[in-house]
Amino acid sequence: MITIINPSTDPCFNMAVEEYLIKELDSPEDIFMLWQNRPTVVVGRNQNTIEEINPAFIEQQGITVVRRLSGGGAVYHDQGNLNFTFVVNNSRDFANFEKFTLPVVDTLARLGVKAEYSGRNDITIQGRKFSGNAQYKHRHRLLHHGTILFDSDIEAMVQALNPSKAKITSKGIKSVRSRVTNISEHLPGSLSVAEFKRVLAEEILGPDYGQDRPLSPTELKRVQQLCCRKHASWDWAYGSSPPFNLRRTAAFSWGNIDIRLDIKRGMISACRIYGDYFARGDIRELEYHLVGTLYRQTEVRSCLEAISLQEYLPQMGYDEMIGLLFV
Repeated sequence: MITIINPSTDPCFNMAVEEYLIKELDSPEDIFMLWQNRPTVVVGRNQNTIEEINPAFIEQQGITVVRRLSGGGAVYHDQGNLNFTFVVNNSRDFANFEKFTLPVVDTLARLGVKAEYSGRNDITIQGRKFSGNAQYKHRHRLLHHGTILFDSDIEAMVQALNPSKAKITSKGIKSVRSRVTNISEHLPGSLSVAEFKRVLAEEILGPDYGQDRPLSPTELKRVQQLCCRKHASWDWAYGSSPPFNLRRTAAFSWGNIDIRLDIKRGMISACRIYGDYFARGDIRELEYHLVGTLYRQTEVRSCLEAISLQEYLPQMGYDEMIGLLFV
């Protein structure tokens, strides 16, 4: 088994590495990689990104949002979390999650922690989830990857993956949110993420441990191309979301407002603004200008400033409107 060394914590780059490994690296041997991301939300391939995140918290904390190749639910990564990836030349193992999670269970047993494979794709300790897993098939090859919450910031994870209670009707699938735990809470002694990483690698690789293979300059160049052209793009992370409808309502001293948006490929495709407010100009003009704008705070604010929101809703400030649309 080949072990790929990837010290990067750039989530866009790391998503590109995975794509390169399964689609372009011609290897007769199976591949294994351990890696980490800086604070990041990783959404599943078929998910509606906006529905899975807390946009205000994400922006405030500078958390990156990326989309992975595999399906399943949204997860939170930080450097207290460890990720593992297998790329094998046997796509018949698709949906066989237990096979790839067993080494993690065995490693924890060596450390005195009883863990078990649970449900569809989780590993748990005392019924609490610390690892979620997903798979992606490409031709005859299979990519299996999973998260391992070792010493993650659980509060940040809850905030980042806690979308607003707005009335969103999505045509995509929804994440299943479970109670979670860190491995570090259950260890009989102290252990760092780096030390756990070494123990896990020894368990998985056996006699192949230490036979690491860094990516070559040519491979790194290709990965960087995939990163820039796809994985770092807003269109892939947000624009690939399924179409969805969003409704925002609020009551102000000057009247009630009810905003409804259709979002397609991350862009406002339709807009209606209802309410008992008194508009200065024709509100249909405001709706018209918002259509075609990316559903992102900076773009929507720029649009509102360009046409002067107060020309239509004289008592509503920009911060109020942005706060309403991206609560």
